[in-house]
Amino acid sequence: MNVLFFKITLICYFLGTLAFLGYLLAGKKAMLSRFSLAMTGVGFLFHTAALLVRMFEVGYVSVTHLFDAMAFFAWALVLVFLLVEYRFRIHILGSFVLPLALISLISAAVLPKESGTQDAVIQRAWVYIHTTLALLGAVAFAIAFLVGIMYLIQERLLKSKRFNDLYNKLPSLDILDDLNYKAVILGFAFLTLGIIIGAWGAGYVWGSYLTWDPREIFSLTIWLFYLVVLHGRITMGWRAKRAAYLAIIGFVGVIFSFIGVDLLWRGQHAFM
Repeated sequence: MNVLFFKITLICYFLGTLAFLGYLLAGKKAMLSRFSLAMTGVGFLFHTAALLVRMFEVGYVSVTHLFDAMAFFAWALVLVFLLVEYRFRIHILGSFVLPLALISLISAAVLPKESGTQDAVIQRAWVYIHTTLALLGAVAFAIAFLVGIMYLIQERLLKSKRFNDLYNKLPSLDILDDLNYKAVILGFAFLTLGIIIGAWGAGYVWGSYLTWDPREIFSLTIWLFYLVVLHGRITMGWRAKRAAYLAIIGFVGVIFSFIGVDLLWRGQHAFM
């Protein structure tokens, strides 16, 4: 049943992505707008059902394995879009969010789905809290990344004086810059809490707050990067195009920490 729900989710997100891209590139098509949102909503319901069934199949909430982490990341990313769409009606954000969620799910589909048996460490609640906070931070940084791309597109259209349908669909530069800033703050807060809880748990279980695991090193590097970004925005007025580029660069690091480290190194750190 979990596989069936997962496949239906992929189909819905795929159709929604096509509709969103059509809405992005075509004129203001109300039918495409409604269809893309409908597919996203239906896909999200099946996505939620797939995660719940997955939880009952393995007997516990799993976010510490790469397959489950990427599935949760995609789910949370779509949830954020639906909340933003409901609150602010920034429909075009779905043209950027849903393709990323679809890519994440397709990538998860090729990964092993067996979670194995919980060991004594994974059974501890702090592991789930630490990993979930880190994933929520990655979702916020993903939103900052996507909004940064939207900012650069809008800035380019404005600079070239191409006031076309795409220009009218995109929010203003000030709104995009503000969304970028808020997403980075939220992501930094989640990541900070995740690191603190992870360090506390590592000290309790392994007797050391820092084990020099590759994921820990890259997570700290990302934390320092966004700390510099926030410091620059607050004290030196880093905004606009520079902030957009930094959000893009930062998310590349997040992706590497999220997936690349797990594929290149195997340590005691989740994901497993």
